[in-house]
Parts: sequence; C-alpha cells; structure tokens
Amino acid sequence: MQPIRTLVVDDSVVARRVISDIFAAEKDFEVVGTAPNGRLALTKIARLSPNLVTLDIDMPELDGIQTLAEIRKTFPGVRVIMVSNLTQRGAAITVEALFQGASDYVTKATQTSSPEEARRYLGEQLLPKARAIVSPVSAPAGAPRAPAEPTVRRRSSAPPSRIVVIGSSTGGPNALTEILTGLPADLAAPVVIVQHLPANFTPFLARRLDAAGPLVVHEAQSGDRLFPGQVWIAPGDRHLEVHATSNGFELETTDGPPVNSCRPAADVLFRTAATAFGDETLAVVLTGMGQDGLAGCRSIREAGGQIVTQDRETSVVWGMPGQVTGAGLADAVLPVTEISAEIVRRVTASRR
Repeated sequence: MQPIRTLVVDDSVVARRVISDIFAAEKDFEVVGTAPNGRLALTKIARLSPNLVTLDIDMPELDGIQTLAEIRKTFPGVRVIMVSNLTQRGAAITVEALFQGASDYVTKATQTSSPEEARRYLGEQLLPKARAIVSPVSAPAGAPRAPAEPTVRRRSSAPPSRIVVIGSSTGGPNALTEILTGLPADLAAPVVIVQHLPANFTPFLARRLDAAGPLVVHEAQSGDRLFPGQVWIAPGDRHLEVHATSNGFELETTDGPPVNSCRPAADVLFRTAATAFGDETLAVVLTGMGQDGLAGCRSIREAGGQIVTQDRETSVVWGMPGQVTGAGLADAVLPVTEISAEIVRRVTASRR
C-alpha cells in the first residue's frame, strides 16, 4: 500500500514542525511538503499531489477557509483536516469549514503541562482521523468510485415512525445538511441528532443547520419537549436522552461517562429512544469513524423499530454505518441523497 502523501500548512514554524514530526514517525505517511500560507499551499498541491492536507485556520495571504474553498474547487479529491483552536472564534470557523468540505478537524491543546503532552494530544487526534478519511490509498486522489446498488427492506408490519434519531461523526455536517434540507417543514415526527463535536462547536452547528432548511433546529437542553417537524442537536460533551413523561416526550442532557469514547454518544440517544418510542423509532446512522450507534441500533431492532444507514460510496468514513450494516440491522442502505425521502416514507407511509 502506498503511503499517505501529506502536506502540512500552518503559518507557525513550530506547528509545522510538530505536525510534520507526528506524520514522519509513522510508516504509512509521507510528508511531501509544508507551506506557511494558503497561497503557497495551492501551488504545492498542484506540484506534489498530496492525498491529505492539514490546514490551519488563521494564516496570512489566504486563510484556512479561503484556501479550503480553492482546494475543493481545484483539487476535489484531496482530503482536508482543519487544525483549530478551542476558542469561540475557532469553533465557528471550524464548523463553517466542515460545511465547506473539510473532511474533519483536530484541536490544538490549550492547557497542557509540556510541549511533549501537547504533541501527544494532537497526534492522538490526528493520526486515526487521517487514516480513516484517506486509507486505503489505492487510486489517485479524486478517482471516481463505482456506485453500489442501494438496498431497501420494508416490513409490512412496521408502524409509522414517530421519532427520527440520527447519529453522525466524520463528514456528518454535510450529510445532515443534505438530509434536513430534504425534509418537509410539516414532518410528522421530531428529529433528534447526535453529531460528535466539542461543546463550543454544537451551537454553531445548530445555527448553521437551522438557517439551511425548513425545519427549526435547536441545541437541546434538559426539559425540552419534542414536537413534530422540529430538530434537536445534542450539546457537545453531554449525552442526550429521550424520555416519556406525563407531559409528553422530553429530552434530558447528562454528563455520564463516555460511551465508545464519545460524549454525546449515539448509543445513548438510540437506546433511550427505543425505550420511549418502541417500534415507532426510526434510527439513521450516517458517515463517521468507529461503531457508535451499533449497540443502540440493536436496542431499536429488539424494540421493533426501523434503521437506515448511509452507504459506503457517499460516506466520508464508512465506520458507524458500516458496522450497523455489517451486523445485518439495516432496513435500508442508501446514498445520502436518498435518505430524506426514505425518512418521509417511513414516517408517513402508514398514515396515508
């Protein structure tokens, strides 16, 4: 297997050295170059043909967002990981970068005791994400992939879904935009989402999704009541649960231990939705690393609910949906462009 050809772009000499050293220590990466600004980075991408670019946000000449836009336009097959600060401004720009086509992000350490700890923190985030979004490197960047036949299984005994729960991670913001903009404002079910992001990122995600389509999108809070045609996003670093109460169905945020190394975790949302709504639960598992959502989908299947997964071809990383699909739990495996229509069918078909 060819090594992952990597270009490191950052205006800080120290950051370029640290990130380059992280990759250089791994046999499956090759650092083909570095650049101190976006303009020079674009020249080097054309000359060096990297598979992966790490891109700082704040740079002279062309900043990270401007550079990302040019990469997406001119080099659409190149994967981009944004390198962000855990500040409010850094969070807002990073979320926008994810919507503009960045594959993923990493955050710089802000409170570490030593440079070695900061390097370890960055490497633990960077290497798994880089491998997931690029590997295996078996064709030139941008090479088309053959489409797969979507699979759909409809159970004649399945009732209409009264809640839609969604889990997503790497590549999720764009997938969520595609789906939410395709849903009608009068959807006859609430939508509750876990997207893996830090605490100060999720308010910007909710605002961006709210502005994108016809559905009202909230960042969830404990005590929020669920209503059809509205969307709730789990706040970063908090699990989100669904509960049946005397006042209807309500949300609760909790600080329980991470599940699958995630908080929020799709498994927590899915499991509690299955308890509250039983066979009227519809789960959607979108692009993302790992297996978050797998155990929750088992709970939904045991309760008689329905499950839709994103297909391999349209996923940035076919980890979460691939695990659920491989376990035989999916009623439908579809391109992201067809999932909103499938949600509408499963929510409304039996009501007609």
